[in-house]
Amino acid sequence: MRKEHKTIGGYIELQLPEGQEQYPSFIKLNTGRNAFEYLLRIKKYSLVYLPYFTCEVLLEPLRRLSIPYRFYRIDRQLEPQIDFEPEENACLLYTNYFGIKQDTVRRLAKTVKNLIVDNAQAFFCPPVAGIDTFYSCRKFFGVPDGAYLYTESNTRLSLESDISVYRFSHLIKSIDLSIETGYHDYLKNNIILGNNPIKKMSVLSQRILSGIDYEECRSIRNANFQHLHQGLAGINQLPIQLDSIDGPMVYPLVIDQSGARKALIAKKIFVATYWPNVLEWAGEDLFEHYLARHLLPLPLDHRYRIRDMDHILETVRSLL
Repeated sequence: MRKEHKTIGGYIELQLPEGQEQYPSFIKLNTGRNAFEYLLRIKKYSLVYLPYFTCEVLLEPLRRLSIPYRFYRIDRQLEPQIDFEPEENACLLYTNYFGIKQDTVRRLAKTVKNLIVDNAQAFFCPPVAGIDTFYSCRKFFGVPDGAYLYTESNTRLSLESDISVYRFSHLIKSIDLSIETGYHDYLKNNIILGNNPIKKMSVLSQRILSGIDYEECRSIRNANFQHLHQGLAGINQLPIQLDSIDGPMVYPLVIDQSGARKALIAKKIFVATYWPNVLEWAGEDLFEHYLARHLLPLPLDHRYRIRDMDHILETVRSLL
């Protein structure tokens, strides 16, 4: 059969840098929750243990597949409280919170059978050999879709590719107009992705991810994290080990300060709530409930420099 040649001529298309993705050999999917579902489908677990302190979207694949689940607790160091014996065909999901719990992941890999690591908040943390691990690209980079799955299973699902051309407007608006202008489109994209079945990562996202300077992004995140920690360690109720930090998602500041979140947002320092569903799942006497109420995930990604971190520090100090 004759090979079809690519189009020659016509208009000049969007030009993006060409390089290599961070995880080129991993399974490339459209969302983190779908990467989790992909794993559940090929491993066929009959029960899943997951932490109270997690995003409710992880329940979507469990409900779709009618897999029962049970919650477990974490302590004030974000360590899992595994005071139970998982069943033979059960798995345990642990979240590498904010990208600062890689040491815990390594420890669990030696002791927990059928461990799944949620690295949605830990893009730069490599998987432990033999441990199923999934990543979310959208939490770290400006892409309309994207997730990676690392597994040593040879089983593969037959999938079609996602198409993200109609979910790209918020990214274009962020450049041509402003982040605020594109926010409504961003929310719409989240809703659409939430209803999307498992698909391969779109070609558009792969092209964008192939042009990123990952080492620069990692270095900036590390420097910003260290700068924030130097200024906030004395008031942060969450203990942090700096030697385990590598490309974190945010700086997790925990302070019991009423109105702090609203005050930061009023200064255009946008801090999310991780996660509203936890306030319903965990009773008020649990640490997870306290964490969801008082955690301020401070932005520190590669868009920002030390002067931006100083602005955050000044704003936080003004609240105390």
